[in-house]
Amino acid sequence: MTGPIAGRRRRTAAVVAAVLACTTALTGPHLAATGAGTASTALAPQLEWKPCAQDRHYDCATATVPLDYANPRGRTIELSVVKRKATGPGRRVGTLFFNPGGPGGPGSVQMPQIYESFPDEVRERFDIVSWDPRGIGNSTAVNCFESTKEAEAWTASHPAGFPVGERERKKWVDSYRELGRACERRDPELLRHVSTADTARDLEQLRRSVGESLLTYIGISYGTFLGATYANLYPDKVRAMVLDSNVDPSAWTNGGSEQALLPYFQRLGSDRSAAATLDRFLSLCGAATVAECAFSAGSAQATLDKFKELTERLRERPVESWTYARTVSDVVSALYVVHPGWADLAARLQDLWQGQAPAAPAAPATTPPVPTPYGGDEQAAAVLCGDSPSPRDPGVFHATEEAAAARSGDAARHWTWAAEPCATWPATAADPYTGPWNKRTAHPLLVVGTSYDPATPYESAEAMSETLADARLLTNRGYGHTALLNPSGCVNDHVSRYLLDGALPPPGTTCEQDTPPFSARHPRGAVDAGAGGTRR
Repeated sequence: MTGPIAGRRRRTAAVVAAVLACTTALTGPHLAATGAGTASTALAPQLEWKPCAQDRHYDCATATVPLDYANPRGRTIELSVVKRKATGPGRRVGTLFFNPGGPGGPGSVQMPQIYESFPDEVRERFDIVSWDPRGIGNSTAVNCFESTKEAEAWTASHPAGFPVGERERKKWVDSYRELGRACERRDPELLRHVSTADTARDLEQLRRSVGESLLTYIGISYGTFLGATYANLYPDKVRAMVLDSNVDPSAWTNGGSEQALLPYFQRLGSDRSAAATLDRFLSLCGAATVAECAFSAGSAQATLDKFKELTERLRERPVESWTYARTVSDVVSALYVVHPGWADLAARLQDLWQGQAPAAPAAPATTPPVPTPYGGDEQAAAVLCGDSPSPRDPGVFHATEEAAAARSGDAARHWTWAAEPCATWPATAADPYTGPWNKRTAHPLLVVGTSYDPATPYESAEAMSETLADARLLTNRGYGHTALLNPSGCVNDHVSRYLLDGALPPPGTTCEQDTPPFSARHPRGAVDAGAGGTRR
C-alpha cells in the first residue's frame, strides 16, 4: 500500500527487489451495464494485440473507455494493457488479471518485472494481463507539470521522506498545496474520474473485451481494495479472486463517512504494522552474524539500541543527503521485500553508521515491454485523495504525527505525512463506491495476509475476510509486503489450486515463507493447517 508521497519510491524499491483470456480481439462491440448505481451502458473496447515494442514475449494493446461511465458517449480516455500468454497453451484455463497496487502502480511495467514471482502452474495455465489504471503511467495519466525539469524542481521544493521541524512542515504543506493547484489547472475533469470504482468499471470492460464470462484476478496491496470494489459492483462476475496484503475497505472509506478523524494510514494501522516489522528486522539482524546482517550489533537489544542511536545522530548530522527523515522512509520502504531487501537495508544502515553515504541501488535487471512512464506523486495522490476521506486541515498532521510516534516510533512519522497531501487536494471522486462490502459473489474469494507486513497489517486481512460475504483467510507467517514478492511454496500451492480448480485451503491454514530473513534457504515452508488441512 502506498501513499502519494512515498508511492513512487516504494514501488521502485519493490520492483528492484523483486520491486491475467482469449487472445483474439472482439469482432464487434458489446453493450453492458457499467456498474452499480447507474443505468448507463458503454461499449466494451476492442483490443488489438501486437508484440510490445521493447519485449516481444509480451503483447500490448490500448483500450478506449469512457472518462465518466454516467456519460459513456462523452470524453474518452486510454488504458495501456499488457499480456503474457500462457506458457502451456494446450492446457490454458483463461485470463488472469493482475493489479500491482499503489495506488499508482503501472501494471504494464510492474507485472512484467515480477512475472517470475507468479506460481509456475499459474503462468502455464493463464494468460496474465495487467494494465495501467486510469490516471496512471502509460494510460491517460494525471501529469501536472509541463516538463521533467519542472517536476524535478517541484520535488526539490520539499524535504525527502517527511518534514522535521516547523520550517520543513511549512515547505511540505505549501509544496503539496501547489501540486494540487497545478493539477487542477491542467485537467480538473480527469481528477474527478480516477476513483477505484471507475477503475473497477474499467476492469469489467477489459474482462468483456478479452472474452471471459467471469473474472479471475490477483490484486496485491491497494489492488485488494480494487478487487473488493469489483466484487461488490459485479458480484455475479467473480470466478476467482486472490487478495494479497489487504486494505480494509472500512479504513479506506472511513466507514463511508466524510468526517475523517484520522489520516488514512492511521485508520489502516500502517504505522503500528511498520513499527512491529521494523522491530523484528532489528531483532533478527541482531541474532544474525555480521556476515548475514551487516548492521548486527551482536544481540537483538544491542541492535535496537544501535538503530536508535543512528537515527538520533542523523537528526543532528545528516550524512550528505541522508537525513533522519530520508533514512526512516527508506527503512520502511526497504522492509517490503525480504530478499535481498533486508540484507541490502542492513548494509545501507551500516554505511550510515560509519558516516558514509550508501551507494545508489542497482537498476532493475529486466527491461519492461513498454517505455517506463512518468510516475509522479500526483498520480497516487489523485486516487487516494479523491477516493479516501482525510483531514482537510494541514495543521492537524503534526499533532497526529507526535501521537502516532509515541505509540509506534519513527515509522509513524513516515506514514502520517504520507496522507498529508490530501489535506489540500482540490478534487473528490465523482462516483466512488463506499459499500456495502458483503454482496454474495458467484464464487468465494481467497484472502492472504502476512503476519509482519510494514504497510498493510495482518489485522486488515482478517477484516477483509470477515467483511466480504464469502472469503477464506490464508495466513502467511512471515515478513514483508505481499506473499507474491516474499515467496512461500505453501502459499503458492494454495493459490494455484484455488485459481485452477476453485479449491480453498481448509479454514485456519497457516503457511510459512520459504526463506526466513538473514538465513539460508530451507525446504519449502511447513504448514499448520486447521480443520483437517494437510502438511507439505
